[in-house]
Amino acid sequence: MEPLIGLVLVTTAVLVAGRRRPARSGVVTALRAGVAVMFLMTGVAHFVGMRAELVAMVPDGLPAPELLVTATGLLEIAGALAMASRRLAPWAAAGLSLLLVAMFPANVHLALTGTDLDWWDHLVPRTIMQLVFLAATTTVAAAGLQDLRRRRAGTGVRTPDEPVRAAR
Repeated sequence: MEPLIGLVLVTTAVLVAGRRRPARSGVVTALRAGVAVMFLMTGVAHFVGMRAELVAMVPDGLPAPELLVTATGLLEIAGALAMASRRLAPWAAAGLSLLLVAMFPANVHLALTGTDLDWWDHLVPRTIMQLVFLAATTTVAAAGLQDLRRRRAGTGVRTPDEPVRAAR
């Protein structure tokens, strides 16, 4: 639940703080910040505080649960840090989207086999949270792809996040 709270609070705070920015640019910037905080929280949890629980979430058929938790934690932290770069954020968001899909079976495994779970760890709430996370990451990725296409098309239209370049 904490990652969802982090995503919502940080995204909202950045939207409010930057309300003078163009609407689309402001939403993407705010989502980048929210996604960064969310994945920093979850990535760090792979090493501190929840490691044992995360290792236990790994479905039985997968090898080396400790290694998988370490690898996914590092990927989450790297993706979160990449959100700070306009150029890297879309690629990181696409990778984080794939990571969310790849890790979803672990969430299902916990929801179906866990005991004494908080209400948000049951299958339906957990699935809804994953869909919210996926919506945030795919929005950042899609916006970056759209901006890249616009720049490559040579429209001469500067995107809101693109720096102004001096004429030659």
